[in-house]
Amino acid sequence: MVDVPPVEQVRTLEDLLALLPSPVDGQRFLLGVAGSPGAGKSTVAQALAEAVGAAYLPMDGYHLADVELARLHLLDRKGHPDTFDPYGFAQLLGRLRQRPAHVVYAPAFDRVLEQPLAGAVPIAPSADLVITEGNYLLLDQPSWREVRRQLDEVWFVHVEDNLRRSRLLERHIRFGKSESQARDWIRDVDEPNAEQIQASRSRANRVIDLSSWQAAPTLT
Repeated sequence: MVDVPPVEQVRTLEDLLALLPSPVDGQRFLLGVAGSPGAGKSTVAQALAEAVGAAYLPMDGYHLADVELARLHLLDRKGHPDTFDPYGFAQLLGRLRQRPAHVVYAPAFDRVLEQPLAGAVPIAPSADLVITEGNYLLLDQPSWREVRRQLDEVWFVHVEDNLRRSRLLERHIRFGKSESQARDWIRDVDEPNAEQIQASRSRANRVIDLSSWQAAPTLT
């Protein structure tokens, strides 16, 4: 029988802050925020990082570049687990866990270019808390298990599916897709990925339900 993580009904930033673990002097804590596309991972991670002065590290910088996706015949599956470099991401997390006495630079993902950008995210040695977010932090596959091993705790973010899909539609259109292209992408790429991600939620430490989030932000 699989243990089900507790579900936290989160309405405000204060609710989120109350869930953060107590800091331990001199030890760096790595917190992951997982969830399906459009559930609110980025908003949760960024809000927490800004509120407590933590380092914010999105996983999306480990997308493979389009030239490599084309070589692998995966360009039409961009966003699928196979289109990332989880081993590289796990190695970065391992470096951060060692807490070197210098800035560690991580890649970011530019949503306008739709490409990863090297050396775009600085993680200062002073950061006691590093918050990362991504779809597949809890995926039960060999490469992604390496990522999970480097994280002290992972939260799974949940919202009602219709709301999540409407956010995805708006986001795809905002970044250049037609409505028809956006709907096709959600059906053919985002939703199959979401099913796989939902199946991993039992591996989380907590499930964060944002269905009653009062600020009603644009979540990603």
